[in-house]
Amino acid sequence: MLRCNPTALAVRLGVGTANFKEEMNVRILRGNSNRYQVRLLAVALLAALGLVAAGCGGSSASSAPKSGVAGAQHSTSSVAVKTRKIKGLGAVLVNPAGRTLYVFMKDQHSRVTCTGSCASFWPPLKWKGSGKPKGASPVKNALLGWDKNPAGGKVVTYNHWPLYTYSGDSAAGQAKGWNQTLNGGKWYVINAKGTVVKKKTSSGGGGGGGGGWG
Repeated sequence: MLRCNPTALAVRLGVGTANFKEEMNVRILRGNSNRYQVRLLAVALLAALGLVAAGCGGSSASSAPKSGVAGAQHSTSSVAVKTRKIKGLGAVLVNPAGRTLYVFMKDQHSRVTCTGSCASFWPPLKWKGSGKPKGASPVKNALLGWDKNPAGGKVVTYNHWPLYTYSGDSAAGQAKGWNQTLNGGKWYVINAKGTVVKKKTSSGGGGGGGGGWG
């Protein structure tokens, strides 16, 4: 069986061993150089793609603050309170979804006292805006404000009364929490004049009963 001996072959062809080895080394170096150039080209392409991706990312990031500011302005200008006629109670304050809002006599026309388990039954009307809450007419914006919630955040107030919804109301227009004695105090509704409605009216219309706080 014949074996290929490069050195012997080179001698037979009249090429010196030293020259043959030198020529082979040159060819190997040329091959390595070509591979190195291919690698450099690949690295350059990857770097270019990285710059394009970075440029796209920068454009997206620069637009994010604009979106955040717009969202904050919308939250600040949103209506927190409006009115709705409730049978037997007249037109009383409700939240944007039409759920009846209540006041807690234990708050004493001053501060939020319904917290913990009480707040789970009577969720406070929270305010996330940076300014004062606003209401839809005939709500008086001058009577709207907010109080610090001991549990964190802010609670909307009307004529200094913190406002709450009631978990027992399953739909808008209900007022099952009115005149209830729960969680250590009485619960009533309040009208746009800022008067706590403690007595039912003679009819479904009107502005609510008296006997409340001015």
